[in-house]
Amino acid sequence: MACFIVPAAEAVITKVVESVEEKREASVSEDSHEQGEAKIPMSRKLKWLTWMLIGGAILLMFEHVWHGEVVPYPPFLTAMASPEDTSEMLHEMATVGVTMALLVTGVWAGMCVAADAILKRAFRKETEIS
Repeated sequence: MACFIVPAAEAVITKVVESVEEKREASVSEDSHEQGEAKIPMSRKLKWLTWMLIGGAILLMFEHVWHGEVVPYPPFLTAMASPEDTSEMLHEMATVGVTMALLVTGVWAGMCVAADAILKRAFRKETEIS
């Protein structure tokens, strides 16, 4: 009914954190970075998470529109028509929505670990050659 709201809310929060991190990274001078180590900036990793969450939320919203649970007129969510339906909607958001958001975040964390490992391995091979 409205499980897409949870990943969408996480995407908004992640976008704010991403913006703060970009500003922090820009303020840090190149001299303070460790020399000789390749690293993916955290702001780029947060951008990956933001896009994964946005894509998932859009896909879920489309699915809910397709099934008639989201409509283009107030109250927009058909589950808000009665208190019983609203209770069911909030339960779905708390269970399904949170689970989906955590799953996407977990996949993102795995992506970050894998990307760092690949980059570290490539950097190690490059330094061995030179």
